[in-house]
Amino acid sequence: MLPKMILKQIRNGQKMLEQYDKTRELPFQRKRIDITLSVETINKLKKLKVKTGKSISQIIEEKIA
Repeated sequence: MLPKMILKQIRNGQKMLEQYDKTRELPFQRKRIDITLSVETINKLKKLKVKTGKSISQIIEEKIA
């Protein structure tokens, strides 16, 4: 019998493949988009980038997720 951890990984993989069949996108794929932000917001993001050492896209993803 397989350990629960391995079964969980297999189920997660199956869910990702089902999602890919429907959308042709995997959940970990990244896409580039263009957005318009105020200069003030951009400067705040740059300060957070220096302070945390993370990229701006990582900061945005963490705030939204």
